[in-house]
Amino acid sequence: MDDFKMDRSIVSKATFEEANDHVTFYKDKTTLERLNAACDIINHIFQSSPDDKVDRTIFSSRAYAKSL
Repeated sequence: MDDFKMDRSIVSKATFEEANDHVTFYKDKTTLERLNAACDIINHIFQSSPDDKVDRTIFSSRAYAKSL
């Protein structure tokens, strides 16, 4: 396998407090940019893509479901 090297030109040094300051980062973003970021995070967590269809066979609902 080839040796991979990290591109260090895009890395910056910061304290943990600065790196964890999400409020300041997203404060100047538009609502659409915030929603796109949230979608990207959700898609990454569930390992899906926006093109995937929702599996509707998992959930079911009834108007008057009997309680067990």
